[in-house]
Amino acid sequence: MTNLEPLWRILSLGACLGHYIGASANLVVAQLAAKEGHPISFLKYLIISFPLMIISIVISTVYVYITSLL
Repeated sequence: MTNLEPLWRILSLGACLGHYIGASANLVVAQLAAKEGHPISFLKYLIISFPLMIISIVISTVYVYITSLL
């Protein structure tokens, strides 16, 4: 493979997409919210974050596909 640019784009997008579910900042915010009397359950968080993650993956896939064709 001579053109590695699409692979670098995929790597950078993949590294950034993991923050929707597994980032430590999310745990800190959940603990602070619980301390202030606004608990956030995993299911409640998943209902909001999972569709956002899917949308981000679709947009990233389209972006990489279009830029690799050019």
